[in-house]
Amino acid sequence: MAGILDNRKTLVRIFIGIVIGLLAVSMLLYLVPQGPATGDAAPDTVARIGDQSVTVSDVREQLAQISSRGQIPKQLEGLYAQQILNQLVFQKELELEGRRLGIHVSDEERADRIRQFLPTAFSGGTFVGMDRYSAEVQSRFGMNVPQFEELVRQGLLEEKFRRLVTDGISVSPLEIQEEFRYRNQKITLAYAYIKPEDLDAQQAPGDVAIQAEFEKNKAKYQVPERRVVRYALADLNQLRQSIQLSDDELKALYQSRIQLYQVPNRVHVQHILFRTTGKTDAEVAEIRKKAEDVLKLAQKGAKFEDLAKKYSEDTTKDKGGDLGWIEQGQTVAEFEKAAFSLAKGGISPLVRTQFGFHIIKAVDRETAHTKSFDEVKESLRAPLSLEKADQRAADQAEQIAAAVRKSNRGSLEDLAGQFHLSVAETRPVAATDVLLELGNSQEIKDAIFRLHQGELGLPIRTDRGYVVLTVKEILPAHAGTLSEVRDRVLADLKRTMAAAAARSRAEELARRVKAGEKFPAAAKSLGLESKTSDSFARNGSISGVASGRQLASAFRLNSGEAGAPLSLGNNWLVYQVVAKEEPDPANFDRDKQSLAEQVLQNKRNLAFEAFRTGLQNRLKQEGKLQLMPERMKNFTGQS
Repeated sequence: MAGILDNRKTLVRIFIGIVIGLLAVSMLLYLVPQGPATGDAAPDTVARIGDQSVTVSDVREQLAQISSRGQIPKQLEGLYAQQILNQLVFQKELELEGRRLGIHVSDEERADRIRQFLPTAFSGGTFVGMDRYSAEVQSRFGMNVPQFEELVRQGLLEEKFRRLVTDGISVSPLEIQEEFRYRNQKITLAYAYIKPEDLDAQQAPGDVAIQAEFEKNKAKYQVPERRVVRYALADLNQLRQSIQLSDDELKALYQSRIQLYQVPNRVHVQHILFRTTGKTDAEVAEIRKKAEDVLKLAQKGAKFEDLAKKYSEDTTKDKGGDLGWIEQGQTVAEFEKAAFSLAKGGISPLVRTQFGFHIIKAVDRETAHTKSFDEVKESLRAPLSLEKADQRAADQAEQIAAAVRKSNRGSLEDLAGQFHLSVAETRPVAATDVLLELGNSQEIKDAIFRLHQGELGLPIRTDRGYVVLTVKEILPAHAGTLSEVRDRVLADLKRTMAAAAARSRAEELARRVKAGEKFPAAAKSLGLESKTSDSFARNGSISGVASGRQLASAFRLNSGEAGAPLSLGNNWLVYQVVAKEEPDPANFDRDKQSLAEQVLQNKRNLAFEAFRTGLQNRLKQEGKLQLMPERMKNFTGQS
């Protein structure tokens, strides 16, 4: 029975495929087909369907409409474009099939549907006029009237085909029962999750194994071009430390930012929230009583933070209900009125808001005022020092750039001496190496591999300051010797050995458990951690390990049985069914209607998808559909 249950969706697909296949064949045999389209495709045509075509421009237009309603990430444009292309092709396939079968959308049908979508286009049954109608369409749907009405017509045509394909589909009581069991059967597993990375440190290959790994994969271990760079640095930290600021300069900055130091009326509050959202009147009464009891404890001197941590249902409970400083206009009116009426240290009576009952404590209060210069003086020093140092460094960088432009073959030491720069040298670095001493700047790395040996680069701004580079030595790319790439070889070999060890332990653990050994003891003897999952259904998961779908085979086992080791990428899962929980039959009547609707919809979707696939295959065979996907390959790179 379990096997039949788990395979039922496959059987449904096969059955529907047969039905739709017969439908397609009957169309082919008893309806007169159209002849293949003629004529050459335009250069940007990506599909020909009968005498119609879909072009890259069509796809771009649709993509632009979607983008106008929400930004599409650049890296996803190709995916969106492919989906748009598929839909445009399908629309034209339906048009072609509709002509074959005499299926079309009348003007009356389209008008009725527009009434449903846009009832505001009619007033008392009278059309409001083209101007207002156009404005409504543009406002609601972001398109013009012809686009909107064509979209409505296409939607209606697809609906007609859906009804043609799916109206005869029904759901049997047995299918509903099976779906109920499929969704609600639960299992609990004992399991060990084995990750090669956890075994990596245990691998200790010897010199012979490392040498053999190197010899076997020599071509893999290339050493890229590396460069040794000397650089001169205009250090921003040193410049900042040399900056001397007067009180007059600080006061001028204070006056220019005076608005930043205006403090409004505000109160620092903590609160305890008892939520009432979605509760019945009886439940609200119980919540009020509980809140009043907690309020009494607070009024008697109980520590407010502890009460909030214990009773509050707000996200601030772990912080003792601390909301920090609030200003007027930041909270709902009832909360604000109570909070701003409290003296420092005061506790409010119960305050009812849309969220529930609150107990509020005023930790501190501040009346509106402007902070004095003396209060903020020291906070002004750092940003002003930074600003002056940045300006001085930028001015110096301009002078250095002018000197380099006069001669980029000069001495780095002479340049450093002229502008009081510090000089240092990097280790040999490849293009992909991290270069922390220069802030790991991509601009720096690009410059290193762009400069000729001995050439001075223009100053580049980094987190440390302005840097002038010169390439001292270029070490060409070459096949690495074992001494050069030993660390890489060792790391690769340890990963390979760890992967083999993970698989071996998974297989050994499964063998021992199937032989009758207790799961925790068998796992421990192999150096593995045994865990027990929560009870979960097929739509659940073992968090961070595997989904119910990946563990489909586990639902076919009985309590006490162990499954075969399950490969999950590089990791392995070994499991044993600890408990199996069948659905409660008492819940079937409650869920029956929604299950029937969902199963029916799933069957209809499968049927329509099978029809869609069958239609496309048939049109290809008849020469009525030509796809040119190669013209979409560089879609995101086209302009």
